[in-house]
Amino acid sequence: MQAYQQAYQSWLNAPELDAGLKGELTAIAGSQAEQEERFYTELEFGTAGLRGILGAGTNRMNVHVVRRATQGLADYLRTFEGAAKRGVAIAYDSRHFSEAFALEAALVLAQNGVRAYLYSTLHSVPQLSYTILRLNCIAGIVITASHNPSEYNGYKVYWEHGGQVGPKQAADIFEAMRRTGYFNVPRMGKQAALEQGLLRMIGQEVDEAYYASIETLLLNPALVRQKGASLKLVYTPLHGSGCVPVREILHRIGIENVSIVQEQAAPDGGFPTVQAPNPEDPQAFTLGEKLADRVGANVILATDPDADRLGVAVRCTNGKFYVLTGNQIGSLLIHYILSVRATQGTLPADGLVVKSIVSTRMANAICAKYGVEIRDVLTGFRFISEQIAACEAAGTPAFLFGFEESYGFLAGSFARDKDAVCAAMLLSEACVYYGEQGKTLYDVLQDMYAIYGYFKESVKAYTLTGKAGIEKIAAALRALREEPIRELAGIGVACAEDLLSGLCTYAGGRTEPVALPKADVLRYTFTNGAWLCVRPSGTEPKLKLYIGANAEKEADLDALLSSLMRAADDRINTLLQ
Repeated sequence: MQAYQQAYQSWLNAPELDAGLKGELTAIAGSQAEQEERFYTELEFGTAGLRGILGAGTNRMNVHVVRRATQGLADYLRTFEGAAKRGVAIAYDSRHFSEAFALEAALVLAQNGVRAYLYSTLHSVPQLSYTILRLNCIAGIVITASHNPSEYNGYKVYWEHGGQVGPKQAADIFEAMRRTGYFNVPRMGKQAALEQGLLRMIGQEVDEAYYASIETLLLNPALVRQKGASLKLVYTPLHGSGCVPVREILHRIGIENVSIVQEQAAPDGGFPTVQAPNPEDPQAFTLGEKLADRVGANVILATDPDADRLGVAVRCTNGKFYVLTGNQIGSLLIHYILSVRATQGTLPADGLVVKSIVSTRMANAICAKYGVEIRDVLTGFRFISEQIAACEAAGTPAFLFGFEESYGFLAGSFARDKDAVCAAMLLSEACVYYGEQGKTLYDVLQDMYAIYGYFKESVKAYTLTGKAGIEKIAAALRALREEPIRELAGIGVACAEDLLSGLCTYAGGRTEPVALPKADVLRYTFTNGAWLCVRPSGTEPKLKLYIGANAEKEADLDALLSSLMRAADDRINTLLQ
């Protein structure tokens, strides 16, 4: 009997197995392929925590996986003095079983003597990050699968600095988890946990403090109060946790003319109106565009289920809506913050912007214009949060903004993860500010191209499935290392960075260390300044290809990007066969 078959039988025969999960396993008794898929491995715990399809098995998200993960976290926390008293804050989004998983995590922690702070309603990732800092918690948990389809859920772990745990911590927590069985994880009863003070419900006062904190990031608060009523915008939470905080912050700053997409307003883990609740997907704006046309709005905001990502669509001069990329949103916000603060005389001499290595280099051009330092970090917002913590510890530089091309933005340091609530507030303020100049965000973007040049990026994801998919991706990356890309579309590679080996190799053969941490990432810079990056997803069998370039003329840039993408796509598709 193979290992996956043994694991299947072990689960099926476990007296503690959840009744619903037992039914699932009974139903696949005749399918070896399904048993293997569910039990050939267990969900990996990385810097993004756990994430997987809901269902029975070690390779699925379920209540037994959540209990085991939390027991492992509790065991890890025992190695830190005072951790149990400081406690763990817990939030959850609208996904199936999120609320139940959050309570299970809290009760496992309570049984271990670790104080658990739990929201009584769904809350966003940035609110959880803020709460960790506000309550001086040692760690935090969010039950969410971000913008994945409805069949997924996940378990993210945060640390005391408000950002997600780092690679070493994730490895240590995973090791502690693997010493724990999936069954017989002890849990305290809810009433007993409340009575003993080991379960504490997070009150409205924390939300109030969060709103007050991010309001301080407004650059023109008086203008927004006076002119905010002139802005008509549409907002959709895509059935997630953003509906309350986004509407609340916009109301507080004076933006009242907000039309909500009612079909997507209520929390619903089935996400019935979209294929996936992803603000990166233009189809997520379909209902929002119809509403915007009815009410005469020129901008649409959308947040994902845990409200850490913000998507934006703006009306163009032809009257149609254009869905901005994450790079364009990030560039607009950086341009707004730096230009306004420079005009106001409040731009610090040691200002800092941080972005991921796969995000637009237009941000570099904007920062250069205003004399602001910009740093590249690995993909994953926790690397940006690390920079914020380092800035605060050293007292310099002054963190101004951080972003990822995957629609994650953060201003200020009150939270340490992507904050769609704060980003929605700042973008709305920018709409009012530019509206007073007779400009839409689309107009401003065209102005920026005139100032900084045209910058565009292309992204393609290669999504495979299961064990076979993971193996194909690993083989493709090995092949790229064994036979490096030296040119694409007739354009030579000036330097190739392999973050796994830690070496940057130049066209002439010279090498030098890469100034970034070790990671399974390949990055190439071409002789014309264009760049390409390939990396696997940390949470699912997916390979991502990023390409970026800039040019004085948009038509030239489009042609360059298209030719590079075709050539790179051909190479990767061949490797994934």
